[in-house]
Amino acid sequence: MLLKNKLAFITGSNRGIGFSILEKFASNGCNIIAHSRTNNIDFTKKLKTLEKKYNVRIKNINFDILDSELMKSEVYKIFKEKIPIDILVNSAGIIHGGLFQMSPIKDIRKVFDVNFFGLIELTQMMSKYMTRFKNGNIINISSVAGLDLSTGNCAYGTSKAAVIAFSKTLSSELSSYGIRVNVVAPSLTNTDMAFSKEASKERELLLNSNKPFERMANPSEISDAVFFLASENSKFINGQVLRVDGGNKF
Repeated sequence: MLLKNKLAFITGSNRGIGFSILEKFASNGCNIIAHSRTNNIDFTKKLKTLEKKYNVRIKNINFDILDSELMKSEVYKIFKEKIPIDILVNSAGIIHGGLFQMSPIKDIRKVFDVNFFGLIELTQMMSKYMTRFKNGNIINISSVAGLDLSTGNCAYGTSKAAVIAFSKTLSSELSSYGIRVNVVAPSLTNTDMAFSKEASKERELLLNSNKPFERMANPSEISDAVFFLASENSKFINGQVLRVDGGNKF
């Protein structure tokens, strides 16, 4: 129960890596503000089940990360409760693949709006709130695509590279307040996103391999890394990027 009585805000928590993080945190006694873009009955039922199973409190909050005004409105409602938020996990994101010359600027802009600008706007609000309590832990989900930039990553890869650069800068700015900022960079992970057309090339290469580490990551392997950074076991780790990729480059 390394996160017992902590409160975590997790974006994009209704599926994939985000939901795996939510479940991992709840199983370790963490209370959670579970963000999803829309209100979903099935997700609400899952949250109730986890609350009962692990004896924690989970509050669902809904907003589209592209809707700045709604995001501010919903987040400020939480701030009014004046309860410290110990952990912020920015997991929400979208994928994109395509050569730069074939990618409409509006598509690239949307990827950055979700993966980077939405993330930094929420983080700015959260970090200002955390500084009041002189405590906090921010974990941003990037990607190996943001480290090993390659053909077809003019939008997704560069948006994730921006997240890494931002996180390193923020870790320096917030360290004097006792707030840590780190990054987890997964390789292709077995989620809905991995089965999109944008990930088809990487997916086929991994699915056709019989080598033990040449495979897609499991969401639980990513949430284990996030949990480590969220816990006191990593209390002297700040401004770092933790690759979770089995040695793969995608």
